[in-house]
Amino acid sequence: MLERLRIVLIGTSHPGNIGGAARAMLNMGLADLALVAPRCQVQCQESASRASGADTLVASAQVHESLEDAVADCSLVVGCSARSRNLPWPMITPRAFGATLADEIRLPDARVAIVFGREDSGLSNEELQRCHRHVHIPTNPDFSSLNLAAAVQVLAYECRQAWLAEQEAAGETPRAEDDQPFGIDWDSPLASHADLERLFEHLEKTLISIDFLDPEQPRQLMARLRRLYLRARPDSMEINILRGILSAVDKQARQAQAAADSRAH
Repeated sequence: MLERLRIVLIGTSHPGNIGGAARAMLNMGLADLALVAPRCQVQCQESASRASGADTLVASAQVHESLEDAVADCSLVVGCSARSRNLPWPMITPRAFGATLADEIRLPDARVAIVFGREDSGLSNEELQRCHRHVHIPTNPDFSSLNLAAAVQVLAYECRQAWLAEQEAAGETPRAEDDQPFGIDWDSPLASHADLERLFEHLEKTLISIDFLDPEQPRQLMARLRRLYLRARPDSMEINILRGILSAVDKQARQAQAAADSRAH
């Protein structure tokens, strides 16, 4: 389970926080660290000092230019946010997230990313809308600001507790339905983040081409559609079906436009 978990830090500005996050991860048995557009030198004396022996995680961390690249192969992306948003999104506590982790990891080819934002501003709305769920650490409302490494420690701890619970239950004989995703023998792996992003790009282009979406006044249409499909957790075959439908709509729209142009001349 722990090997399939990835901690993603976006726009980190202090190398000590990268080292501290690496230490928190290794304490709990996590080793997959990804950095997105860090705003500081990653490998330096400060990060090594704060890592306290976990500097190998800092050295092996993958650096990406965008969140999309960092989580492209992940089937579940969870964003950590302390701020409420105008558009409600599925929100859970770290404890509730840990409770669902075993079932998530049991899915075919599953990989889970836990995403943390910048020290000064957290995750942007656009970044949060690329996450299936949002995790909120229920801190003291009168003093809610958490150090980045401390937040990573909280989530990593809950992940380890979920793993330990699985280890304790390993000697028990599970029911047949517990061996399969969603309680059945699922026929396709869940869609990866990259698959979903290609769907959203295709969907947006199609909606614009049929005049359903006005790019000048998009409102929150794509954000709501993102929330819908991320909540539904489609598998790879379902993504192919949806994109096939969009391709058919695109074809019909082009034919209708060609016929209209022909009549106009």
